[in-house]
Amino acid sequence: MDWKKYTIDTTTAARDFICAALFDLGITGVQTKDKVPLTDDETSSMFIDFPPELGKDDGRCEVEFYIERDDPELLEKVKIAVEDCKSFVDIGAGIISSEDCADEDWENNWKEFFHAFNINDIWICPTWEEPPEEAKKKAVIKIDPGTSFGTGKHETTQLCVEALGNYVNPGCKVLDVGCGSGILAIISRKLGAGDMTLVDIDENCITSARENLDVNGILGDGLRLFAGDLTCDVDLQKKVGTDEYDVVTANILADIIIPMSDALYASVRPGGILITSGILDIKEKAVRNALEDAGFSYVSAEKLGEWVSVVMRK
Repeated sequence: MDWKKYTIDTTTAARDFICAALFDLGITGVQTKDKVPLTDDETSSMFIDFPPELGKDDGRCEVEFYIERDDPELLEKVKIAVEDCKSFVDIGAGIISSEDCADEDWENNWKEFFHAFNINDIWICPTWEEPPEEAKKKAVIKIDPGTSFGTGKHETTQLCVEALGNYVNPGCKVLDVGCGSGILAIISRKLGAGDMTLVDIDENCITSARENLDVNGILGDGLRLFAGDLTCDVDLQKKVGTDEYDVVTANILADIIIPMSDALYASVRPGGILITSGILDIKEKAVRNALEDAGFSYVSAEKLGEWVSVVMRK
C-alpha cells in the first residue's frame, strides 16, 4: 500500500481539536510533536534514564498523519476541517506539508515509544515486551494495537479505565462500542466482567481486538464481536440486543456518540451504566444533552486535559 505522510504546522492549543477532527474523518494513525514538558508520570512510564531535551516550549505543535497517496478527497476534507478549527482556536500557521513514506515506516516504528505503564493496579504492556518486575504481582494486560486505536496511553482511554473500576462488578454483562484494540473489554474482564460484546465500524479493529483478546486468554463462550454501525444498522442492533448490558462503554468521539444516543440507550438494561469518552470539553454539554434526551440520567463527569468522560444511568 502506498502512503504519504502529512504534517500540520499548528499550535499546542489546537492540537487536540485537530486530532479530534482527524479521528472524525477516520484517520487514526496520528502523532504529535511539541516542546511541552513531560509530566513525572509520562517520564516514569517511558522507562528511560534521561528525559529528552525538548528546548523551551514555544507553543508550536506538529500533527502528523498518514493517508493513501491516491485519496485526494480525504486530504481535501482534512484541509476543510483544519480551516474550520480557526473559528474557535488559534491554529497558528495551519500549513499542511507532505512527504513520501513507506508502509512499514509508520506501521512499526512507533513501537519504540510504547512501553509498559500502569493505570491504578492494572499494568498495560505491549506484546513485544516483557512486563517490568514491579508489574508481575499485578493484573497485566498485553496489547498490540496495530492499526487500531487503544494503547491505553490516551487521556480518553484512561478516563474510561477509571470509570470501569467504579462500575464493573463480578459477572456483569459489558458492551464495548467502538472497541478499537479491545483494551476496555480486556480490562473489564480483568475486573470480573462476564459476557462481553464488542462492536466497531472498522473490520480491522475487530481483527485487532480478537487477537488481543486471544493473547490475554479471553476467547470462547460469552464473547461476541461484530463489525458495523450501531447507529443505523438495524440488524446489528438486534444482534447486540435490547435492555441487556450492565455496563456499556463508548470511547469514540462526541460527534459519533450524539447520533448514537438512542441506540446506546436501547442496549443498556434499566439501572445500567453508560461510560462515554473521547469528548472534548467544549462538546461535553452537547453530549450530555443528547444522552438525556435519549432517556439517560446524568451521573458524573471527569476531565483529563481537554478530554471528558461522561457517565450516565438508564
